[in-house]
Amino acid sequence: MVTWILNKGWRETWNQRAFTLLEVMVSLAILAIAMTTLFGAQSQSLSLAKEAKFNTNASLLAAYKLAELESGRLEPADAKGDFGEDFPGYTWKMEVRDAAADRPEWSRILGGSLRRVDLAVSWEGDPSPYTIRYYLRTGDGQ
Repeated sequence: MVTWILNKGWRETWNQRAFTLLEVMVSLAILAIAMTTLFGAQSQSLSLAKEAKFNTNASLLAAYKLAELESGRLEPADAKGDFGEDFPGYTWKMEVRDAAADRPEWSRILGGSLRRVDLAVSWEGDPSPYTIRYYLRTGDGQ
């Protein structure tokens, strides 16, 4: 009798400690959902970090090109190029137009010496470049 009680008590304790197949399956489903969400958030975080790096580098590189333009090291003309080995994969494209069509009142005031510079900085594989529009005084008005 004592043996039967001990055995029965042991089995009840064992049954209370064990997991059923349903509990294990529910736990795995919850874990799978949590991991999917976590990996999605990680992927989005990496994508946003890449975009932030591009925006930071592109704005600094555009400022560098505009400084070259203002200092006279770069001619105000349609051109394109890259940034060398320091920034591999980054390219720039500059389009220069007369600003009289955009701002006739400025052209009258400045005597026709205003140029519109559209500068785009791109990175390989990125479909949307960083663009900036700049107005530059040239010639006699400078």
